[in-house]
This record gives sequence, C-alpha cells and structure tokens, in this order.
Amino acid sequence: MYSIGIDIGSVASKAVVFDGEKVTAKVILPTGWSPKETGEKIVAYLLEEGKLDKNQVKTITGTGYGRVALSFVDKKVTEITCHGVGAHFLDPEVRTVIDIGGQDSKVIKLDDGGNVIDFLMNDKCAVGTGRFLQVMANALEMDISDLSQVAHGATPQNINSMCTVFAESEVVSLMAGGLLKKV
Repeated sequence: MYSIGIDIGSVASKAVVFDGEKVTAKVILPTGWSPKETGEKIVAYLLEEGKLDKNQVKTITGTGYGRVALSFVDKKVTEITCHGVGAHFLDPEVRTVIDIGGQDSKVIKLDDGGNVIDFLMNDKCAVGTGRFLQVMANALEMDISDLSQVAHGATPQNINSMCTVFAESEVVSLMAGGLLKKV
C-alpha cells in the first residue's frame, strides 16, 4: 500500500508518494489561487506518474497553510509536526529544523524521537520569509539562488524597515547611492 503526502504552501505545493520505505513519485507545483484545485491536480499527477490506482493508496495526508481546503484527505497535520516526523525519518540525529516558507519562517526543536518540543514562528511580517528573499533578489536583479554567494564576504548594510515593501525601497536607494552593486 502507498501513502500520499501533500504540502499546500502559500507559494508552492509539494507532494510525494511513499511506499513505506522510499518515495516513488514526487511533484512540485505553484499553489495558485485555489489550494483545493492544486491538491486535486497533484493527486491525479502522482497517481498517473506512479502508475497507481486510487485503491492502492492507503492514506492521503495534507499539511501546509492550504491543508484546510483539502476535503479529500484522510488526515490534516500541521507542517510543524510534519517537519519533525520527516526530519527524524531522514536523519534521527536532527534536533533543529529551519523552514523558510513563502509567508512565514519557523525554527523547530525536536527531541530524540523526532517529536516537536518547541518552536518559534515569524508570521507577522514577510521579513525573513521566502517571499522577502524573492523581493530582495529581484531588487538586486539576481536569481534568488545566487543570494548566498553574493552575501558571502560582502559588507553588511543596514536595512531599517521590517516591512518588505519599505525594505525593498531601501535596497533600491542603497543601489542608487552606490552602496550596493548590481550583480
């Protein structure tokens, strides 16, 4: 029997088919305007990709901000709990998980069984989220995957605003003033 796990995030939706030992099919799609529609597309894609009949799937679990829209899932679990279980499955030595999502960021502390014992979450503002990093990469006219290379060895510049829109404006001003260079 197989299980399907679907993470409907604010920006991207990810899913896998799991046979109890390994991932047999996977997909990542933009979430778009309808988490439910995206979830349905994902299940159809995974069944086709994995050459599976729906009767071969024992459970479908939904997580992420859009999990509430997935009326067809058997179980809905918070992404914080899923991170703990998944990290422990991949490496039982992991004690900290950092999730930089599209709309929030999380730091999750795990015990030796992969159970969540504490977490912190930034969900008040986009600063420190994936969306913030995308906006900054766009302002610097670079691909988001190049941010870490550019930051390595660079002279830090203060950004005073905690708001993505205002921080982007500050970055543009710093570039105009010659303090930040386009890459």
